[in-house]
Amino acid sequence: MHRGRVGRSTGAAATVAVLVLVAGACTPGGQPSPETPADEPAPATPPEPEPDADDAPEPEPEDDPDLPAPDDGPADGDADALDEGSEDDRTQLTEHGVSAGDEAAVQAGLAMLREGGTAVDAAVAAAFAVSVVEPFASGLGGGGAALLAGPDQEPEAYDYREVVAADGTVPASETGIPGFVAGMAQLHEEHGALAWEDLLAPSIELAEDGVGTTGILADQLRSARSRLPEGELPELFPDGSPLDAGDQLVQPELADTLRTIADEGPGAFYGGDLGARLADSVDGVDVDSLEAYEVQRSEPPRGVFGDLEVVGAAPPLPGAAFVQQLQVAEALDVGSPAPGSADHLHRMAMAWRVADRTIDAELGDPDFVDVPVETLVDPEVNAELAADIDDGSLLAGAASPVTAANTTHVTAVDEDGTVVSMTNTLTNFWGSGQRELGFFLNDQLRRFSIGGTNNEPEAGRRSVSWSLPVMVLDDQGRPVLGIGSPGGRRIPTILGNVLVRWGLHGEPLDAAVEAPRYHLEGDVLEFETLPDDGVAASLLDRGYAGLEEPTPPYYFGSVQALEIDHDRGTVGGALDPRREGAFTVEDVDG
Repeated sequence: MHRGRVGRSTGAAATVAVLVLVAGACTPGGQPSPETPADEPAPATPPEPEPDADDAPEPEPEDDPDLPAPDDGPADGDADALDEGSEDDRTQLTEHGVSAGDEAAVQAGLAMLREGGTAVDAAVAAAFAVSVVEPFASGLGGGGAALLAGPDQEPEAYDYREVVAADGTVPASETGIPGFVAGMAQLHEEHGALAWEDLLAPSIELAEDGVGTTGILADQLRSARSRLPEGELPELFPDGSPLDAGDQLVQPELADTLRTIADEGPGAFYGGDLGARLADSVDGVDVDSLEAYEVQRSEPPRGVFGDLEVVGAAPPLPGAAFVQQLQVAEALDVGSPAPGSADHLHRMAMAWRVADRTIDAELGDPDFVDVPVETLVDPEVNAELAADIDDGSLLAGAASPVTAANTTHVTAVDEDGTVVSMTNTLTNFWGSGQRELGFFLNDQLRRFSIGGTNNEPEAGRRSVSWSLPVMVLDDQGRPVLGIGSPGGRRIPTILGNVLVRWGLHGEPLDAAVEAPRYHLEGDVLEFETLPDDGVAASLLDRGYAGLEEPTPPYYFGSVQALEIDHDRGTVGGALDPRREGAFTVEDVDG
């Protein structure tokens, strides 16, 4: 029996079915409420900051190897890479863990860790599984990005998001060439230890045998009826009505597709029968573009923040702007005023305003444009930007339209202390609304609407977007936190709020995750819960046009995070009550 700490959020009164994925394995721990996770030890508190504290072109991506056929694990050379250094030289943890958007995905990842798999094996299995349980958020028809780092391994960034087809046109559906399967395959080939087909076994079982419909899935089925082909989706709309929370969701066509990918290898999706069928039925997808798809590899942007170092997703994703946001906030002395005070809220909002301008003006696909990453993460440069911010008034800014953007995040930690922070997406809820081979297709190419000339569609090009896997390193370069969230354009402010509370104010991770959230859109501050009258009056005096509580559900994301205490050899998690996320941390030896 594997014993451990479990966190599970039930979101909007949803019922979450727990699927035991390994015969004879027990689901660890109890089922605490979102407010009080059971038996959770005090998380490792980051070092206290000092009281007065807050491109060059990216390296050419390495040549991607051919997509692997199913085998018994990585090639010999890759296995050797996993074994670099002696056993005594590597940090060994007594615990491992997985955090994801659904309990079934957590259990899929844990099953891999229990079998001796790596953090990558766990993250890949969880990613496939959550795409079955949350077909509106991620899956084979989409893409994503991941960060990987370990105590003796420099951070690596993988971008397997969708690209413009070889003819350079954006179809009416705004569907790009999917990269999810290629990304999972390359991560596994380079850093996995288990057989490819083992990683897909839990997701095949979930799709074939069924899983209980979650509250968020039921909500999204009801809200998206007008743009989904109900008559072609009997498993989601039985008898013409959407599934309710708790109803069994069975997806036989998706199970068949997953089984083909497991048996024939990921190449079946890009050069085999699956790819040919996809090209025949989806506007904007063609065989040549599928066969040409390559995962983009980059050195991720990283920068100091307090006594820590923050690593973010590589361009064209907003990791560099996120580091800039944190450094500007720190230079504004955001660690001094109490979180939730007018001074704290204003300084955080202005730091986001600076980062938002950077996203619009500077970011783009590094294979096509130069992005000044080193300048963007330079604390001295960002301190100069902070010096131009008036504590009593706003920087000018423009609002962006609210969309139903959505992602899902997975964080995994193995016993070697390797961390994977992975964000996957279809872009909007249900992507483009097109469904083929049992999965939904993305609408990622609509993100070419962000910014200006650095972000324009071209054959093979990736767009700027909001997906933001993040990792935090200690002063020895070891990962101490993997974190991410859904939330579309609000992701940088969601994660910024958590990291400032955790990294500068020394709040425990669970308290930082549960704290009320806010976001600046244009000159309006949007709140989960409106501040008291005194804080509100002070903010309005500084020039904010209004304070609002937005009505869209799931607006402020759902953080999936795991932290590591290397001195104790333990892993801790945080449960975000806003959706249906879950995490489990358990003893390595059972």
